[in-house]
Amino acid sequence: MAKQLDHHQTPLFSGVVEHAQSNPIQFHIPGHKKGKGMDTEFRRFVGDKALAIDLINIAPLDDLHHPTGIIKEAQTLAADAFGADKTFFSDQGTSGAIMAMIMSVCGPGDKIIVPRNVHKSVLSAIIFAGAVPVFIHPVMDKRLGISHGITVSSVRASLEQHPDAKALLVINPTYYGVAGNLKEIVNLAHQHNIPVLVDEAHGVHIHFHDDLPLSAMQAGADMAATSVHKLGGSMTQSSVLNVKEGLISAKRVQTVLSMLTTTSTSYLLLSSLDVARKQLVLHGKTMLDKAIALANQARQAINDIPYLYCMGEEIIGQDESIYDLDPTKLLIHVRELGLTGHEVEQWLREKKNIEVELSDLYNILCLITPGDNEHTVQALVDALRELASMASHKRNQLTPLPVALPKIPRLAMSPRDAFYADTELVPFHQSAGRIIAEFIMIYPPGIPILLPGEIITEDNLDYILQNKEKGLPVQGPEDFDFRYLRVIKEYQAIR
Repeated sequence: MAKQLDHHQTPLFSGVVEHAQSNPIQFHIPGHKKGKGMDTEFRRFVGDKALAIDLINIAPLDDLHHPTGIIKEAQTLAADAFGADKTFFSDQGTSGAIMAMIMSVCGPGDKIIVPRNVHKSVLSAIIFAGAVPVFIHPVMDKRLGISHGITVSSVRASLEQHPDAKALLVINPTYYGVAGNLKEIVNLAHQHNIPVLVDEAHGVHIHFHDDLPLSAMQAGADMAATSVHKLGGSMTQSSVLNVKEGLISAKRVQTVLSMLTTTSTSYLLLSSLDVARKQLVLHGKTMLDKAIALANQARQAINDIPYLYCMGEEIIGQDESIYDLDPTKLLIHVRELGLTGHEVEQWLREKKNIEVELSDLYNILCLITPGDNEHTVQALVDALRELASMASHKRNQLTPLPVALPKIPRLAMSPRDAFYADTELVPFHQSAGRIIAEFIMIYPPGIPILLPGEIITEDNLDYILQNKEKGLPVQGPEDFDFRYLRVIKEYQAIR
């Protein structure tokens, strides 16, 4: 019988604090040496205690690249907490964990099945690995103007068409909190002996409450890159990579992760992962009870405001892609106000000092976490009620925005080949029909409009302009002004 672990313990954080309190004379980096060599204003604001544990991988503090001491103990506790065989800490964010996840199973020419609405880190990893993406269309919600997840039937069709795929990647849950039938998708992929990798950037908390969607490890997935910092209480840029062995070699994952990770790892970030795990295991259920109740309270109040709609459990089963929902995500549809999500975000910031997670043409997204309370939720509801009242007075002057989503363009060559090919700049309005050599996406959430190797269409160009004109953060091309796009160079035939 396996030994039961004590989740009250924080071996990494406790070890780092104990070392700092011993007050050694330091002749090693970082050069600020507990803040004494740092700018006084910054030191005063951050505090001496934080700077005292900004340390480096000296022997007493273990080494993330080859853990044998307190980091190994902390990762063992995290694996137990998440139901994984192995858990690796990442201070490269979930982006770094996602890249390691993909590059540990894919090499040059290997196929990987992915939803189109993946984060840019997935596509970066595909380029680094030299892999070939096989895209599955996520289900598009034309009412809300967003994409949900992928369906079991679409996964089945893709696996049958591409039995040589090296992996299947799934987003669980989506940025907006929607989860597909992950357990059935995992079972289906495993019947084909194909590992399932999960982008769990927005789902660290779901593992710790029975009323939330199944987590990747609960559903039997092989790997999951999980953002502890987003909703789990650790510091920004700290995440975990959870692994179940069998189809996956944890040693291979460790090797690839080490290749992508700085050798100057942050003990502040790593320690915050250790204490976040403790809090999630011991108090996660109670904390999430509160967050779910607050979110549902906010959702009901928002849905009572004219011209606003906050997505809730009524959408479950609306189509095959919507199997479950994380209620702590408040997707607030604002199209009927005659305002863009970006305009609503700006108004909330400038008039009410409220910051949202993201905005797009039609929606804003607000996250309710254990860090919220009645006051913060009420402030959001009151602000939205005031905005809706203002908009209603101008109702005759407003035209609801049409919902339009572009088709996925055709992939003409592998992203890696396109990224490293001979290229040239062409005027934006003359680029339709050419093969693009750079990424274009709206960030957040980081979902691509175009990626290297795809054929540019007029629809794509119109969609880019529409988003830019509405002030949304369209990113990617080296020409920030979008006057030119970088495309694959075309050579004239020699006559």
